[in-house]
Amino acid sequence: QVQLVESGGGLVQAGGSLRLSCAPSGSIFSIDDMGWYRQAPGKERELVARITSRGTTNYADSVKGRFTIARDDAKNTVYLQMNSLKPEDTAVYYCNFKNFRWSKDYWGQGTQVTVSS
Repeated sequence: QVQLVESGGGLVQAGGSLRLSCAPSGSIFSIDDMGWYRQAPGKERELVARITSRGTTNYADSVKGRFTIARDDAKNTVYLQMNSLKPEDTAVYYCNFKNFRWSKDYWGQGTQVTVSS
């Protein structure tokens, strides 16, 4: 069973930056959409950003202008550059890959991002 492995989370002060990465642990079907979600304590998981195979991106309103998603298809890797972090960005961040043809939906185990005020 292929899993996605995230890295790059941690503790940062408000206004700081972090870069998350996510790659599969083994061979994987070609990926259509790659995305990042987050879940804060007591809240539902929400979409942060996603990028299609054509490079089209969309972002949650709360992170527009601060976060940037990018993908490297040669490495089957997705990145999330997070700048100007705020305490309300504190959450567990999960990466997600989707293959629509084969109805594959892969998730990472999550990486904690904590922003102190």
